[in-house]
Amino acid sequence: MSDSLGMLTPGKKVSLKEWDPKDTKNIKNKEEIRLETDQLKERFTELQSKLFTEKKQSVLFVFQGMDCSGKDGVIKQVFSNLNPAGVTVHSFKSPTAEELSHDFLWRAHSVTPGRGYIAAFNRSYYEDVLITRVHGQISDKQAKRNIKHIKHFEQLLLDNGVKVVKIFLHISKQFQLEKLIDRIEKPHKNWKLDPSDLQERKFWKQYTQYYEDVLELSATKQAPWYVVPSDNRWYRDYTVLRIAVQTLEEMKLSDPDPRPELESLLPELYKERDKK
Repeated sequence: MSDSLGMLTPGKKVSLKEWDPKDTKNIKNKEEIRLETDQLKERFTELQSKLFTEKKQSVLFVFQGMDCSGKDGVIKQVFSNLNPAGVTVHSFKSPTAEELSHDFLWRAHSVTPGRGYIAAFNRSYYEDVLITRVHGQISDKQAKRNIKHIKHFEQLLLDNGVKVVKIFLHISKQFQLEKLIDRIEKPHKNWKLDPSDLQERKFWKQYTQYYEDVLELSATKQAPWYVVPSDNRWYRDYTVLRIAVQTLEEMKLSDPDPRPELESLLPELYKERDKK
């Protein structure tokens, strides 16, 4: 169950078979939405400016998906027009020795956005209840316990003014196959391929099952999950942009309070100007 943007209904059973990764909601191509996309980008920029100057709230966008789902690409496309001074992007790789010596959420907390900022996570703390579970590094019982810890963590962020938005980029297995082949056939794309991606592909069924658990167990009204069909890159980018704009619109951002005391500085500035 989801709304028109793919936002999951908390507490509802999740089956990814219900979503067609090729779905574009009857939009034929990106030309049909070019004007709307430009308007959305402009609005997103305006809202980010308000968020940055207000300095009362922040937003964390969490991107998850199978290998080749386009996490890097969507972050680049959707956030490229924003003021880079107010955006941070963090990619979660295999944990370091220091990170492994702490609880699994420790490395995530330090890179959550401060007030006024937007952060985008390319993968996230959810990896610790996905890849670890697929490879038997933690039990199903521990994974579900950790999901509860994640929900508490996200509630802590929410209580401190951080809006959490989680986006699952949904691709088909065939789409991933074509992308992997493309990355090998084209030398300039070789850098994108990690040989381990081919091994992880063998666990597609398990990843799907555990993603469904994650989506079902951690979706809340305050920290929603969105399932975004992503076989068509242009539709993926358009939908995520709509989600981003809607999120900031709902935050009721305001311009910063005026500072009347600054007027006392004007006479000196006027005097300097009048000398010219």
